[in-house]
Amino acid sequence: MSLLRSIVFFISYFRKEGTKIKGLVHIYTGDGKGKTTAAVGLGIRAWGRGKKVLMVQFLKGMESGELIAISKLNSNFIINPGKSIGKFTWEMNEEELQKAATLQKEQFDYALKEMKTNKWDVLILDEIMAAITIKMIPLEDVLELIRCKPDKLEIVMTGRNAPDELIQVADYVSDIREVKHPFSKGIPARRGIEN
Repeated sequence: MSLLRSIVFFISYFRKEGTKIKGLVHIYTGDGKGKTTAAVGLGIRAWGRGKKVLMVQFLKGMESGELIAISKLNSNFIINPGKSIGKFTWEMNEEELQKAATLQKEQFDYALKEMKTNKWDVLILDEIMAAITIKMIPLEDVLELIRCKPDKLEIVMTGRNAPDELIQVADYVSDIREVKHPFSKGIPARRGIEN
């Protein structure tokens, strides 16, 4: 069998309906815009192929364009934005930080519980890196979630400053780099573009 025929056979074999393919781990990190957008795009692609997608957001909770769009799909793509904390963490006092940490832990526990149901094909942990960086979610807990994930589950994680330990266990890592951003010119986030 020629090399080309072998490649075609391999690709067609793994595209067959019902063929089990192991779920992988993705990271979208870096200081550039588009990490959540990339994760949502992957989720839409999976949903379009009949997969069930759960997106759990950390340190968000406010209305956004992706929440509105995905709410119009069906129960095969769900976003849990959590509860709004209303401020950036650097604006919070100690009591507000404690409350925010409790909310992030609830989000993580929800993601873990849902993962164990084995009903999802894709689990997106949006801004999990931020929750790890500010020590609201322990890195070891995220590593353990990856270690005990169901074989079929695809995990997507977003946020700046992905720890080396997560980069080591991931199968895909995209570093989205800021080259230019209108915020530096004083242009605030625009409805439907940045939020």
